Amino acid sequence: MAYGLEAIDWSAPWLQPWCPTGQPLAAQTDVGCNCAAALNAAVPPAPVRFVPQAALPAGEAYEAFIHRTGQVPTRDGLHDFFNGLCWLQFPLTKRRLNQLQAAQIAASGIQPVRGPTRDAITVFDENAAFFQGPDALWEALVAKDWPRVFVTLRPQWAQVQLLLFGHALLEKLVAPRKPITAHVYRAQAASHSIADLDAWMAADLSADKLAGKPFAHLPVLGVPGWWPENGDPAYYQDPSVFRARTGGP
Repeated sequence: MAYGLEAIDWSAPWLQPWCPTGQPLAAQTDVGCNCAAALNAAVPPAPVRFVPQAALPAGEAYEAFIHRTGQVPTRDGLHDFFNGLCWLQFPLTKRRLNQLQAAQIAASGIQPVRGPTRDAITVFDENAAFFQGPDALWEALVAKDWPRVFVTLRPQWAQVQLLLFGHALLEKLVAPRKPITAHVYRAQAASHSIADLDAWMAADLSADKLAGKPFAHLPVLGVPGWWPENGDPAYYQDPSVFRARTGGP
């Protein structure tokens, strides 16, 4: 089922960092302004210009076009709206990801299947979340030690900032479902401000680092305080969602 921008619940806890910018823009779009026009009207503006999808020439890669022109082809709908919102909130990180994608395309061209580096950059762009918090909690998350993450260490979540970044992830959560899972990247910015986090991420990201898949997996509705049902420890006893770690480092 397709959802429009009117379906966004801006009171959802994962949208709180996005609400001051996103809610007014969504309202503009709902009253007849297309996504590209609404995003271009944002103050302060993004470092790119949003243009209709038809501006993308046939045969040119989306990422290469953005890098060449500074324009982002944008369709009406949740996916591209959240992508535009990410450009507004995290301009340095989005610019860095585009640079990395464009460099990969320039080196290898457009292949029928994305290589591991382009794939990892895309996963980050579409589905990443940023974690700032205690070492013990991060280590348990990487190990998929769910009882430790969500029960034993539950009080430590009060020290965590978890900020969702991937625009496909934000889109999926318009209709929340228990299995929705983020690829979590550990950030160590100097503060919890979005500006500091954006600058730190842009400086930290590299093709080699992303190709190493430095992610932990987190079912988003397991975050304490983000979903009423997870106050019961039995919520996490669902191996189809909270899966045990298998193989690998």
